[in-house]
Amino acid sequence: MSDRTASMLDSIRGKARSWLEAQWDPHQPLGEWWSNLAQSGWGFPDFPERWFGLGLPSESRRIVREELQRVGAFGPPHGIATMMVAPLLVEMGTDEQRQQWLPGIVDGSEIWCQLFSEPDAGSDLAGARTTALRDGDVWRVNGQKVWTSGGHYAKWAILVARTDQSAPKHSGLSFFGIDMRQDGIQPKSLVQMNGSAEFNEVFIDDATTLHTNLIGEEGKGWPVALRTLSYERESLDADAEPGIQTDLDLTIAAGRYASGEIPDGSEGFMPGGLEAWELLCSVIAANDKQNDPRIRDRAVKVYTGIKTSSWMSQRFAQAPEVGAEVSLGKLAATQLMRDWRDLALTALGPHGQLLEGENTFDGLPAQIALSVPGLSIAGGTDEIQRNIVGERVLGLPREPRPNGD
Repeated sequence: MSDRTASMLDSIRGKARSWLEAQWDPHQPLGEWWSNLAQSGWGFPDFPERWFGLGLPSESRRIVREELQRVGAFGPPHGIATMMVAPLLVEMGTDEQRQQWLPGIVDGSEIWCQLFSEPDAGSDLAGARTTALRDGDVWRVNGQKVWTSGGHYAKWAILVARTDQSAPKHSGLSFFGIDMRQDGIQPKSLVQMNGSAEFNEVFIDDATTLHTNLIGEEGKGWPVALRTLSYERESLDADAEPGIQTDLDLTIAAGRYASGEIPDGSEGFMPGGLEAWELLCSVIAANDKQNDPRIRDRAVKVYTGIKTSSWMSQRFAQAPEVGAEVSLGKLAATQLMRDWRDLALTALGPHGQLLEGENTFDGLPAQIALSVPGLSIAGGTDEIQRNIVGERVLGLPREPRPNGD
């Protein structure tokens, strides 16, 4: 990093710190705080000034996140809307679409979901069979989607649908925004093994969306979908930086637990929740394992994974274009959470099987453990990611496709 770049980033940090110290009020309603962040530009500082940003370099997001953590403030809304839709609109949307959708995204008032996977086309996004047929100024959509996170409460969705049945499968797709709250769209929640029901099947029966909600060009939705998925994969480890030092943390966590600073229950994680590293250190300390050399070695491995994931994310953010690198990042992030799970359960012993209300940390480690397998599926399976790396980075032959494509 050049002296000039370092000076610029220091200046950004100083301005962010000054603004947060002046504006953050822990008693302010969350919606008001999110609106304040959005209007100030500090919620999404790398967005253009015209679109709720400050026009700063991508590194500014990390700096602002660190300053938010320093003062104990909530960050901007987080989810599909801010992770995938907002950057897509900034890069590829029309001004009309940005004016329509960005305000509700950046202040958290409108939740989005994605209508991508289908019962017969999970990881094979290009095999989508849901159709969209042009009818004047609207498109009529019919089909079925699955694994839609938050579909039962989302206001809007990004949709991949087939608009040309005669074109090759990668060429006949288009990409839309669509209103989820219409009679033609019916979400049905799916209960997961961790007890939650955040995923949905979504049945679409003659639903409509305006032609002006077409993002990108008709029949060219495949590259738009790939770009959207790249935002998701880039962000999977974007918040991994814990901002703490591993050498002393296990000892510090042990002292905090012994003094009662970390209570026996979920109250200790509010407001905002513990970061993954803090939670792991607290789990280890609560079970008096902080001096076990084998535990410490494995903890350092997890910490190293957190740090390298953060650095990888920063590199992606600075690159003018990313490709297979995001698949490597996704694989690394998934393995990191497996390592986190295994170490937390080792430290907890049999108590790691207990759920809410039954053990220290209110069953959170067990909930995380039950959720980790889904990480290797969501956003593209591990097998898909390895195929991408093998074919696009290592130059290996393509895996044979059943249909010969």
